[in-house]
Amino acid sequence: MTHIGVSAPTSPTRIPAARLEKIQRDRVLIRWWLYGVCALILAMVVVGGATRLTESGLSITEWKPIHGVIPPLTEAEWEEELEKYRQIPEYQLINKGMSLSEFKFIFWWEWGHRVLGRIIGVAFFVPMVAFWAMGRIEPWLKPRLLIGLALGGLQGFVGWWMVTSGLVDRVDVSQYRLATHLTLALIIFAYLFWIARRLTPLPEPTVLEQTRLRGLSTLFLGLVFIQMFLGGLVAGLNAGMTFNTWPLMDGKWIPNGLLIMDPLWRNFFENVMTVQFQHRITAYVLIVAAIALCFATFRVSSQSHLRRAGAHIAAFVALQAVFGILTLIWVVPLSMALVHQGFAVIVLASAVDHLACLKGPYPIAKRATA
Repeated sequence: MTHIGVSAPTSPTRIPAARLEKIQRDRVLIRWWLYGVCALILAMVVVGGATRLTESGLSITEWKPIHGVIPPLTEAEWEEELEKYRQIPEYQLINKGMSLSEFKFIFWWEWGHRVLGRIIGVAFFVPMVAFWAMGRIEPWLKPRLLIGLALGGLQGFVGWWMVTSGLVDRVDVSQYRLATHLTLALIIFAYLFWIARRLTPLPEPTVLEQTRLRGLSTLFLGLVFIQMFLGGLVAGLNAGMTFNTWPLMDGKWIPNGLLIMDPLWRNFFENVMTVQFQHRITAYVLIVAAIALCFATFRVSSQSHLRRAGAHIAAFVALQAVFGILTLIWVVPLSMALVHQGFAVIVLASAVDHLACLKGPYPIAKRATA
């Protein structure tokens, strides 16, 4: 018997019914475990945004992967942490004279951000080891999970690499490194969500759906990643604090001063006006692409789950555009900015969902295609 969303074995006796049922039960556990990790990554993105917006990211000047879980416990330890902070340019040029209570506020944001990262690591590693030991992980899935684990470790190093850029010659972190740190977090989210989504028992896509929609769906996912990287540059340069009007920017549709830096390429990464402008333009492109993908999906497919994925893309992108406009014209209030950043992950999830539906579920066999 062929199960919905599961490729039939090449011969009736290749996978016994009892073994097939066990694999399907195991997939449910693994799928929801991965969804849980994705939810923690979403929370991490939001907390990271709050850490940035409250200017808390440089409050802890050392990287202690193990010992750093324990915060200062005595007044002397708090004074020691504050003294370390007093040595960096951010304190000396911006926060000179900061009281201990003010320092504690920014310290707790950064500490919470780092501890949440460790919690995500534990939430991924411990269940993986347990499922592996119990024989619940299919052979083809094991290397994919190890890749996810390696990406998580890399993210820790990238996070510290980002922080070090603001400890010596700058009063904040490099926008290049911040955008890289954010983008890697989103890559990890998308990677794990892709695996979890394709462990879901859904109907197989038709050849027509794959032929007509996969290219546009892949393009849309790529645009989402580009836009999120650009959002990281906006955050790194505090570009959202400037030109707080919409739809015009600096009183014009195409403002002057977009290409004033030399060499030319620097404008796209370091010119505050250009960085915000390209984030706006990419948003418009995304809106058009989302509408096109939604209409194409409804025209080509009659499957409810694929149509729902297309509708989610159009609705979520439109809503995210509203959040972005409000964040801009209200001059980046913390609550709205965090909604905008967090909902970007939901948009990413919708893009991955659509493409995963077109790829189809992983077949139950000794090997599964990528």
